[in-house]
Amino acid sequence: MNLIMKSFKDFCIKKEYRSNTDDIVNDFYLPLLTVSKGYDRAVGFFSSSALAEVAKGISTLVANGGKIRIVASPHLYEEDIKAIELGYRKRDEVISELLIKELKEPVNEHEAKQLNILANLIADKVLDIKIALTENDNKIGMYHEKMGLLYDLSGNTIAFSGSMNESLTAFSINVESIDVYCDWKNQDEKERVQGKKDAFKRIWENEEDKITTKDFPEVKKEIINKYKRTNIDYKNLTEVVEEQTIKPKDITHITNEPKRPEFLKELRYYQEEAINAWLEKGCRGIFVMATGTGKTYTGLAASVELYKRVEGRLAMVIVCPQQHLVDQWVEDLNEFNIKPIIGHSESIQKDYKQRLHKAVLDYKLGVNNFFCFICTNATFATEYVQNEMNKIKDNSFLMVDEAHNFGAEKIKETLKKEYTYRLALSATFDRHNDPDGTSCLENFFGDKCIDYGIEEAIENGMLTEYYYYPIVTSLTDGELLKYKQLTEKISKCVQQTKSGKTKLSKAGEMYALERSRLVAAAKNKNSKLLEIMEDYKDDHDILVYCGAATIFDDEQEENSDIKQIDEITYLLGKQLGMSVAQFTANESAEQRKLIIKNFEDASELQALVAIKCLDEGVNIPSVRTAFILASTTNPKEYIQRRGRVLRLYEGKEYAKIYDFITLPRPIDDLNYMLDEELKVDITLVKNELKRIIEFKRISRNPYDSDYIISELIDSYNLNDFIYEEGTNGARTEDRH
Repeated sequence: MNLIMKSFKDFCIKKEYRSNTDDIVNDFYLPLLTVSKGYDRAVGFFSSSALAEVAKGISTLVANGGKIRIVASPHLYEEDIKAIELGYRKRDEVISELLIKELKEPVNEHEAKQLNILANLIADKVLDIKIALTENDNKIGMYHEKMGLLYDLSGNTIAFSGSMNESLTAFSINVESIDVYCDWKNQDEKERVQGKKDAFKRIWENEEDKITTKDFPEVKKEIINKYKRTNIDYKNLTEVVEEQTIKPKDITHITNEPKRPEFLKELRYYQEEAINAWLEKGCRGIFVMATGTGKTYTGLAASVELYKRVEGRLAMVIVCPQQHLVDQWVEDLNEFNIKPIIGHSESIQKDYKQRLHKAVLDYKLGVNNFFCFICTNATFATEYVQNEMNKIKDNSFLMVDEAHNFGAEKIKETLKKEYTYRLALSATFDRHNDPDGTSCLENFFGDKCIDYGIEEAIENGMLTEYYYYPIVTSLTDGELLKYKQLTEKISKCVQQTKSGKTKLSKAGEMYALERSRLVAAAKNKNSKLLEIMEDYKDDHDILVYCGAATIFDDEQEENSDIKQIDEITYLLGKQLGMSVAQFTANESAEQRKLIIKNFEDASELQALVAIKCLDEGVNIPSVRTAFILASTTNPKEYIQRRGRVLRLYEGKEYAKIYDFITLPRPIDDLNYMLDEELKVDITLVKNELKRIIEFKRISRNPYDSDYIISELIDSYNLNDFIYEEGTNGARTEDRH
């Protein structure tokens, strides 16, 4: 670098710089900063790590009496924006909290030195930072414009704009570009530079239309207090930074190397046993672990051990059934120092396909030896993703959460690729009424490395104990008539397979689904719920499980337009005056986060009214009381619903479960029924009995259910059934 140069005119400056062909830091930033007296930058996002990259120039800029001004935007979440717009919280208070929250502890000595530089620059008033937001029709958004200005000692100005953020990743890793304009070259460029100067001045001074810019002195003070360790000598800053310099490949390694977080250095004994068994089986297998026992952490800890075993070369793919589970996993991945590519239709990484393609290409070329791609089942099954996966020939690792879903016909077609390492995670691995699907999964993933059930988890204190109360209801006359009609239709749709087994035709399956929804949304449950909820209307931490079906209208003899979940929400909110919110697939990820946040703050929200999307993965441990209005015949679903309520939580000694049992008709009416009529009831009664017996079996109050079990067994003459199920249900002497 020629330090005799005194102005920008002494340099050969290109009109455009692209990071894949140019060294933007060494060819553009550093040389020009050595003759600068000012540097203005408006960015979408700002990182202190970038200062280390340009610090060689800063030492001269400081000697020149120069200043740096940065305008940046905080990352606002949807719930924060709504809270501000609705007047729940003051804007500046929310922004200040978010900014301070982002001031993480340095992950290593290198980052600590970088942050020390940042703190010194602010403390010595060399660097000033302001925060900008867009505001349009009372709608708040993030400020994303990216432009910069450099001023030299001779009065020349350079303006540049483009895709680059002020971050080490943007400088060194991403393919980024900037367009450059010099005010001494021609009139067109002079006007462009002046336009940028005027725009930055307006933004900095909070005079730009629809942009609000503010100083946050408390944030700058927090940066200084948190990160300033020693004073720095700006004359020697060049040497300090050269000592810290790391190459782009090393950057990827440091920020994306799987490792256990400090809080997870010690795993539970059964987690360690599961991982050891998986490693012994060649890193292929299945973890069957009850909801709430640390399944995700066990899977990620296993990934860390695999990463060590393959000496840092690993293509890692994680698949989850739903978007909100992907987002939940991403938070856990960050704890394990993994920055994944996030693939689904609502991903914050809109360019995830390009990111995945580049990651696969770099992995094949050896440019990068590790990447992690996480996506939904639907995204994983797409032709694009499958084609990319097929390009990976060595050390490929597939981990599937809620893996029982992969036994379904369409998704199991994706299990053809020969992944080197495989791990399936599930609380309920065996597929209901689908032994072929279960067998397919076992053939692909391997043996079970752990089968840690809910009973063992409760005994070991990994889940909370619970009280179980079955609440008996029955169908209305209109619902019973419809139930009989559907049962008759189903009986006519039974087919025999080549193997001699029976199955329902497609039409029969539709009738069965309609009948199941009829039972799930039985109208008499509403009055029973209100009756019991009177005792809980001033409580909180309540979860109500509903069905997605509409309520049957006896008068019209058809389904009404009112869904059960809407009816229950109305009854609890309007009739009992409770603060309730729905938790369904209709809410966005940001809305769900806000709902959960308000729910955990008992003063904001007493109850959640939810449907199926809560079955898998969503972690709301504070729930103490659950009302299950709708259950399917699939044990997977009702066992998962029970698991939602049993997670450990501070101050939570036990949980309560109210399970609404639906019978075709009131028990008192059974004495007047003909045997032929009772036969219609049997399927429903057996299904309800199975659930009662399973739930009561490990409850704190098993005998509270025995009277109901006894009545149903005696009334329907089901003595053989109870023992066929192999449960420890009601004994003969208990029933008489």
